[in-house]
Amino acid sequence: MDKKVKYLFVTGGVSSSLGKGIISASLAKLLQGRGFTVTIQKLDPYINIDPGTLNPYEHGECYVTEDGAETDLDLGHYERFSSTPTSQANNVTTGRIYQNVINKERRGDYLGTTVQVIPHITDEIKRSIRLLGQTGKYDFVITEIGGTVGDIESFPFIETVRQMKWELGDRCAVIHLTLVPYLKAAGELKTKPTQHSVKTLLEQGVQPDIIVCRTEKHLTPGIKAKIAQFCNVQTSSVIESIDAETIYDVPLLMRDEKLDIEVLKKTGTPVPETLDLSNWEQFLKNLKNPKGEVTIGLVGKYVELKDAYKSINEAFIHGGAANQLKVNVKAISAEALEEQPAETLLKDLDAVLVAPGFGERGINGKIEAIRYVRENKIPFLGICLGMQCAVIEFSRNVLGLKGAHSKEFDPETPYPVIDLMEKQKKVKNLGGTMRLGAYNCKLDKDSISYSLYKQEMIRERHRHRFEFNNDYRDLFIGNGVKLTGINPEEDLVEIIELQDHPWFVGVQFHPEYRSTVKYPHPLFTGLVKAAWDYKQNK
Repeated sequence: MDKKVKYLFVTGGVSSSLGKGIISASLAKLLQGRGFTVTIQKLDPYINIDPGTLNPYEHGECYVTEDGAETDLDLGHYERFSSTPTSQANNVTTGRIYQNVINKERRGDYLGTTVQVIPHITDEIKRSIRLLGQTGKYDFVITEIGGTVGDIESFPFIETVRQMKWELGDRCAVIHLTLVPYLKAAGELKTKPTQHSVKTLLEQGVQPDIIVCRTEKHLTPGIKAKIAQFCNVQTSSVIESIDAETIYDVPLLMRDEKLDIEVLKKTGTPVPETLDLSNWEQFLKNLKNPKGEVTIGLVGKYVELKDAYKSINEAFIHGGAANQLKVNVKAISAEALEEQPAETLLKDLDAVLVAPGFGERGINGKIEAIRYVRENKIPFLGICLGMQCAVIEFSRNVLGLKGAHSKEFDPETPYPVIDLMEKQKKVKNLGGTMRLGAYNCKLDKDSISYSLYKQEMIRERHRHRFEFNNDYRDLFIGNGVKLTGINPEEDLVEIIELQDHPWFVGVQFHPEYRSTVKYPHPLFTGLVKAAWDYKQNK
């Protein structure tokens, strides 16, 4: 089924965090702009089965796909740039590869053969890579390999790339991303790290076809020629990737460097004459020419971590551009709200978002933030745990249910307004066992949510174990809370809104996962607009 599919591999050298994910996503955008269908996958060298049990301090946010896979945050970039939904098949870890091979060995699939890295592990990696190609949906499958060449963990992945290049010929191309550092003392760019990185790749049997150079200064023709000569590539295959003002500039920078044309040439693909990025250019125009700005508080317990709320921050960029407004996100530690008055930390904000999360740390700070925005009629969006905190806050401060809490934090609470889902009560393992992936939600037509989505049935992605306790429904409805989104299959409360508040929405799902450049999420565009209206009326 994958006879015509082209496979592109993106590897990295010299340093991690050079932006392989952004380069992969930008290349996908350019190929789409030329009329091709593209998907991107990430191969992660760590032995965890998926990032679901990883601490945000270790790994940033955990991104969730439509089909309920807990994946690397790079998949968020892939979806935001390409608007193509990813799945379980788009993120593969060493842990999953070895688990699959060991399961086959235990079943007797190898019939007594000694199981080895080559061919068994590499065959399993190949199978995972080609799964997407075999769907018949894509012209190109871009595979980003995590880590850097030379890492012990990456060896089987790089060996698989070598084998696939050998098997597929020009249906396969390798793009190697390296660093060309600028040494201030010498006043020049240095190509040696790139040369060494390519040499390491060559030692593993892989010759890169294209070298993308991350740099803070423009590469001169002389430097490009030098890299080409030492690394066995054509000069046109040395691509400059200069530091950009925003990640959303990168597709246009790569267009100017002709990365897509180089890839099409290397894979023997005719180059279509037109490249349509009009939607992207309009988005960037709105982003860079705002008619005003708003400040929105992001209350969470990982606010000091750049990547812990990656999808939320990007959704604010999309929502801001859709309103032609600049969104200044002010990170506020939930724990700080337990020590300082909410008024001190929240008084100058135009809206507040209370972030999702796990664990008890900072819970009372989140509840205090919600009390303040509810009483002062400040626009509010609560996501997942943020919505649950809104339920707890309302129970305690409006309904007078002293000690109301979530059973996650107080198993003995007299008023368990948030309770463990029935299906979760027998679950013992933590990995991959939450309510994960996309579920239906039916909206009340008389609601803020319906006015934004403009449709009655929506599907949103989830990642949680605890839910609004239906025993308290009537009490909430009778006291001014509207339950405006319900999962029709299991009768679960998905969205709450307040009757006597201009813009107060709590959602059990994660809207941030579905926001893309092309389709900004309605709840984020709505919150940004509500923040602007609030600011104008202040």
